Amino acid sequence: MPIMIRTLHIQLFLLTFLSTLATPAHPADRFADVEIRTQNVADNIYILYGAGGNIGVSAGEDGLLMVDDQYLPLAERIKAALAELGDESPTWILNTHYHGDHTGGNPAFGEDSIIMAHDNVRLRLIGGDEALPKAALPVVTYSEEASIFFNNEEIRLLHMPSGHTDGDTIVFFTGADVVHMGDHFFRDRFPYVDLPAGGSVAGLIRNVEAVLAAVSDDTHIIPGHGELAAKDDLERYHDMLVATTSAIANMRASGLSADEAVAQGLDERWDSWGAGFINEERWIRTVYTDLTN
Repeated sequence: MPIMIRTLHIQLFLLTFLSTLATPAHPADRFADVEIRTQNVADNIYILYGAGGNIGVSAGEDGLLMVDDQYLPLAERIKAALAELGDESPTWILNTHYHGDHTGGNPAFGEDSIIMAHDNVRLRLIGGDEALPKAALPVVTYSEEASIFFNNEEIRLLHMPSGHTDGDTIVFFTGADVVHMGDHFFRDRFPYVDLPAGGSVAGLIRNVEAVLAAVSDDTHIIPGHGELAAKDDLERYHDMLVATTSAIANMRASGLSADEAVAQGLDERWDSWGAGFINEERWIRTVYTDLTN
């Protein structure tokens, strides 16, 4: 083999070897630095931050009830945080919707916990791309609303149709005056509306308005993503939804295409809202598509 070709082969081998070192060996590696942070919300209600959707926890004499469970690779860290609150195995797990950043931990918790969700959550988990173990599926479902009497309060589950998805639950801790909104609420960020999964922008706005009518200035609101919030934060989010949707509707009515609407953009006061998972372009396209359909 000529020396030049041999040298080229060696260089290619080194590049391939170095690329394997730079590539995570397992998808779970992206969670390597994630820490579970616990914050007391009110009374016996807590919020757990990590990666994915925020977790709500009721801890008391009946045990633990947990709202959502993030990603499967974080399960052991979540259990360690729960143990600090009383028990690593909750009696109940409530899934606010079917997305993996809220239900990914179901297989790790479902063997020892009762998983409950809206009817459509179970249907979508069963119909997903990956076959899930039995333990990952909700075993109790409901259609419109339900109540769990646990830790000395009524915990109300209310279905919010055609919002973030077609199977969203808002959880009201009625005694502690705390609401977990799942992904109906991205604090200070444009939201993700899963149109293929039955979500709609108009439905999201309608559902947020329903929650605003049901809470007070003293209510603590756990968003699906972002820090703990209050009613004025939810009002600011609602104002953004209404204002930007109206602006995009006007652009469409004036004859602009989706690409032209993206190029024109939104008012600069909404610039910071595109810093999260959904940037301004994705939000404009989501609203435009929903209006078109």
